[in-house]
Amino acid sequence: MEKTKLIVDGKREDNRKTDELRKLRAELNISKSTKGSAMFSVGNTIAVATVYGPMEVFPRFLEDNNKAVLEVKYHMLPFSTDERNRPGFSRRSTEISSVINRVLENVILLEDFPKTKITVNIDILSADASTRCAAINAASLALSLAGIPMKDLVASCSAGKIENTLVLDVAGKEDTEGEVDLPIAYLPLTDEILLLQMDGILKKEEFGKLMELAKKGCKQICEFQKKTLLDFKSNLENE
Repeated sequence: MEKTKLIVDGKREDNRKTDELRKLRAELNISKSTKGSAMFSVGNTIAVATVYGPMEVFPRFLEDNNKAVLEVKYHMLPFSTDERNRPGFSRRSTEISSVINRVLENVILLEDFPKTKITVNIDILSADASTRCAAINAASLALSLAGIPMKDLVASCSAGKIENTLVLDVAGKEDTEGEVDLPIAYLPLTDEILLLQMDGILKKEEFGKLMELAKKGCKQICEFQKKTLLDFKSNLENE
């Protein structure tokens, strides 16, 4: 059986151009029980983040006298994929939680809240590739809404190589059948890369081009995040 081509005449399976993001969507303040909450979706990948704290650390010996303790919990819900996931945390969830924790530790001004804890819970409601990117984007919005001081909004996006073509925002079969997947987290204000992971092999010149493509996507997402927050603030003021 002949394998279906993922790119035909410069268009991908979902009719996007090679350098085009999927549709972005966000909702803020979706949970009334927490200071900050946000839903962020890119295409069919949907992440929900909730922020708790700063709050008391328990047990006390875990607190840090110089800064807040950050705890990130990433979880793919059982119904988030076509094949039902086993409930509870997996090794993959633990690994991605740790990755996102390191990203946010470099963004949040933790030293402003010594002897406290900030918890960020992230649930993936629907997974169609780039879940860690959607999770970081949702967390960034939720933290901002919660009033947690940060260096800047952090934006995350993936890029990849499919059928010898460099593409932005890997999705669907591109994730499972593509040659390279490269997610990054990026601070546009300082041009800092806070996350860089790659599955696959690239030539040096391809890596440079793919990084620029991923950064381009992150900048577009960051502008979308800012507009979402400004629109939310404006709507509150007009109520």
